[in-house]
Amino acid sequence: MLSCQREPVTDAGPGYDYAPIETGRYCVYDVSEQQYALNATPVQRTYQIKEIIGTPYTDAAGQTTYRLLRYRRPSPATDWQLDSIWAVQRTNTELRRTENGQPFVLVLFPVRDRLQWNGNRYNALGEETYELRNVGQPYRVSDTTFNQTLTVLGQNDSTLVSQTRRLTVFARQVGIVYRERVQLQYCSSTPTCVGTNQIDYGFRQVYRLRQYGTN
Repeated sequence: MLSCQREPVTDAGPGYDYAPIETGRYCVYDVSEQQYALNATPVQRTYQIKEIIGTPYTDAAGQTTYRLLRYRRPSPATDWQLDSIWAVQRTNTELRRTENGQPFVLVLFPVRDRLQWNGNRYNALGEETYELRNVGQPYRVSDTTFNQTLTVLGQNDSTLVSQTRRLTVFARQVGIVYRERVQLQYCSSTPTCVGTNQIDYGFRQVYRLRQYGTN
């Protein structure tokens, strides 16, 4: 999502246009999440997040980086409130997003099916393999079908006692259209609850694109 100019990237060869960028480009997401705690009623939330690409700056390594302004509101009837400021950077070989102070490599270029890399190469969270899937395939989000997308699959583990899943879908000329994060711990305290998918604690969060454009 980074270039040295403010114009959107449209080069279809390496796949840069799966992560277009220009100052003022925005995406609005419907977000649903569930949080679980031991011996407590699950907490369910729905809200909206608006991400706007801001002005570029030069980081400490001399790379052009764009601010990613993130606004939040509980419903379309309420006003947007600034939630956080992230950052996004795109080089010839990778798309990098800094989220809550942690940099992640979301996409590697040029894109191709089954391409793998360490998404945590620039942070201290430990190695995590990301893999490209379904490059150029359609993907439906709510009532909209995007004809050309790619899917980035991160950790995707499911056992009798836990589930971890991270998945992000990018659409050509749009950017992120769907994102899912799951981190659940199932009951394992007694033999009778193992394998029943009874959740002790964790969270599930899903982003679905609602609207996008350029201010």
